Amino acid sequence: MRIFYFSPGVSMLTQRASGLLLHPSSLAGPFGIGDMGPAARQFVDFLVRAGQSYWQTLPLGPTGYGDSPYSALSAFAGNPLLISPELLAAVGDLEPADLDPWRKKGERTDFSWAENCRRPLLEKAEDTFFRFATTERRRQFEDFCRRQAFWLDDYALFRVLREQFDRQCWNSWPSELRDRDESTLDKWRHRLRARIRQHYYQQFVFFEQWQGLKNYANSRGVSIFGDMPIFVAQDSSDTWGHRQFFHLDAHGNPPLVAGVPPDYFSRTGQRWGNPLFNWEKLAEQDYAWWRQRMARNLELFDLLRIDHFRGFSACWGIPADASTALAGSWQPGPGDRLFEALRQDLGPLPLVAEDLGVITPEVAALRDRWQLPGMKILQFAFDSDDDNPYLPRNHPANAVVYTGTHDNNTTLGWWRELDRTARRRVRDLLGEPCRQMPQDLIRSALQSPARLAVIPLQDLLGLPADDRMNRPGRPDGNWTWRMAENVLTVELADWLREECRRCRRTGT
Repeated sequence: MRIFYFSPGVSMLTQRASGLLLHPSSLAGPFGIGDMGPAARQFVDFLVRAGQSYWQTLPLGPTGYGDSPYSALSAFAGNPLLISPELLAAVGDLEPADLDPWRKKGERTDFSWAENCRRPLLEKAEDTFFRFATTERRRQFEDFCRRQAFWLDDYALFRVLREQFDRQCWNSWPSELRDRDESTLDKWRHRLRARIRQHYYQQFVFFEQWQGLKNYANSRGVSIFGDMPIFVAQDSSDTWGHRQFFHLDAHGNPPLVAGVPPDYFSRTGQRWGNPLFNWEKLAEQDYAWWRQRMARNLELFDLLRIDHFRGFSACWGIPADASTALAGSWQPGPGDRLFEALRQDLGPLPLVAEDLGVITPEVAALRDRWQLPGMKILQFAFDSDDDNPYLPRNHPANAVVYTGTHDNNTTLGWWRELDRTARRRVRDLLGEPCRQMPQDLIRSALQSPARLAVIPLQDLLGLPADDRMNRPGRPDGNWTWRMAENVLTVELADWLREECRRCRRTGT
């Protein structure tokens, strides 16, 4: 297993390596959505065979409206839909026969089926656990609840209240609950205690399964590369439980919401709708909430990408009543103060800065002062001059190079949509005939000076535009791509391993 050593002011990526990008929801499997069960370990085995050192995921939190992993109901909790029923049967919380009615093959992620399946299975598993679990496993459960109480208590209560009020956002609840009147909360905790316990159990088994998967990957030389959005959702236990850390009015409504100005993906910008952090209030407590959040993520991942890193310098605040992002303005972020507080707790930080979009000298300086690798996206490399920072010849060593990300078209889809002039420019700048896409762009990523190269699995499989993961700005129809059965062949693994060997990217 490769071990990286982190120290202040020194690049954390010390060797050339590579990995694949795949969210667990996109794994194959019989229960509506990919999960942490047997298919996840089979993917780790494929990574090992292919000489890969990293598995990069998207965020793992419980999703709300639109099923986006970047808009979670909690910044700390795991998504119960990713819990493997097969692993619950393996530890005795379910019987194998309990799973049979819910087996279903499907080409896309079916969130409705996944939820309808998990609800009765998890209820039965919880009942079995509390009646028959071993003393040791009960002790592990109690220890988990005690150690995670700083977020788990609010999260579990939030989930059952949200269900009680037809999944409305918390600022639509009765004012005593919206404003967290303590005597009212106590009454509801007592009334809903059985349902609250279900969410404790779900989080326990989520992290039990995740830690087992991570340990398996680490034991085989594969590091888990996670993803953490900078912002949290308005409809989340975090904003409900810590209103003082967000810019919200007396009714819990944000006057400004987060997004980005016009960019590659949208002429009118992107309006995400997240509330903005009240960095002054966070600073008064020495960023304790952020320190807890970062510590929790670094328990789950070996390396962590910070989505929208530029928001730490300044973020685009949009009037909440605006329909697009055009009316936004830049709002200051915490800058070095936050990273200094994080380092005091956690030491050197194994982070990657998602530094895409409008990157000013101030943002680049913040990234570089903390020696954080940035991201280089090859699909962005061919629409300007030879100084384009995304061209492989211009990549620094302390960077992570991608053919594309979850927000991009697949490379085959991107190539097919280029006109003849644009294709000629790609050939000229790469110095390649580009007769085999996406293999040619994968090879360019592996040849890059950037120490870490990450390839979306769709590109390795040579899939078209219909198989992209997300179309930014589109509110629905995203996040449903799943890999087909039996596509991770020995031949594909051996091809990738050989390409990595030629490009001096050391494998497992």
